[in-house]
Amino acid sequence: MPGRVAVPVFPGTNSEEETVRACLAVGLETRLVHWSAGPKALLGYDAYVLPGGFSYEDRVRAGAIAAHDALMDAVIAQAQRGKLVLGICNGAQILVESGLIPGTGPLRRPTVAFAPNKPNGRFICRHVYVKLSVAPERCAMTATLRPDEIIPMWASHGEGRLAASHDELARLDRAGYIPFRYCDRLGNVTPEAAPNGSALGAAALTNEDGNILGIMPHPERDAWTYQQRDGAVRLAARGDATRMLAPAGGIRLFEGLARALGVRA
Repeated sequence: MPGRVAVPVFPGTNSEEETVRACLAVGLETRLVHWSAGPKALLGYDAYVLPGGFSYEDRVRAGAIAAHDALMDAVIAQAQRGKLVLGICNGAQILVESGLIPGTGPLRRPTVAFAPNKPNGRFICRHVYVKLSVAPERCAMTATLRPDEIIPMWASHGEGRLAASHDELARLDRAGYIPFRYCDRLGNVTPEAAPNGSALGAAALTNEDGNILGIMPHPERDAWTYQQRDGAVRLAARGDATRMLAPAGGIRLFEGLARALGVRA
């Protein structure tokens, strides 16, 4: 049966329970796999979702140590066989440090970085919007989204600013490696919409084959109406528990993962 998803957990990972809950909500059979279980524990899964947090205390650089953990050996090997990998916040940082996204260089030799936020390097926690900026079919997990779809999420990181050489950024922009960009609630992509000064307004990266997606804002923290900070949907749901607990916002990304695995979300 397709739809078995592993959520790897490293020392310092958080948001793993919320990530599991979002996966379960769209019909995916999901299990936490702790780093101590070893890479063999990840075999037999159809996809991997790396959650947020501060793996190994974000020493050296965010995600740098976890990228060299033995558990990532299995994730890398399976990703290279075409299995789906979704990285959220610290998970996206781990994917960059492992070289899986954007995948334009050797493994574990990153060609880009999620660098400290501008202007002052401080941690931010802010409700944001991201806009699909490539054709939906460019990435397996966005294939069910509408063109230019806007999704609300929560940005919660200290190192989320995409940084790379001028040539590398031009390549990423030209070849569709940036599937989501920060925007305002109306979908306008402006420098002001990126809360961290990210180059090209990038909120996410994918690889050439589109089976790997790393996104800095948290979709699992805006997956139900009650998690939304404001807006017409949440306002209309006040006093109605059923509507307040209805799927919304970031659940769309998990629905895309489920559909890509052949599961009807």
